[in-house]
Amino acid sequence: MKPLDDAEALSVIKESITVIVPDADFARVEPDDRFRDVLELDSLDFLSLVEQLHERTGVRIDEEDYPELTTLSGATRFLVGRSKASADPAT
Repeated sequence: MKPLDDAEALSVIKESITVIVPDADFARVEPDDRFRDVLELDSLDFLSLVEQLHERTGVRIDEEDYPELTTLSGATRFLVGRSKASADPAT
């Protein structure tokens, strides 16, 4: 798996959210806003998002990682970091 950069990770996150909330208005979501609240994602929507992110990136996302996926900036950092760690055979 190729490591993601910030732009790729953010794009995957937004595309994945749009699968779940087709009319998601990202103009209303600042990078550090809790997007679940702003876009009104319930817990099942969030689990669908986690599944989408895993399928699209190959990044393993465990339940203890969920707090890192509450904002666009946090989710981006998580996916970039985890994709780099997964791509590095030394880790």
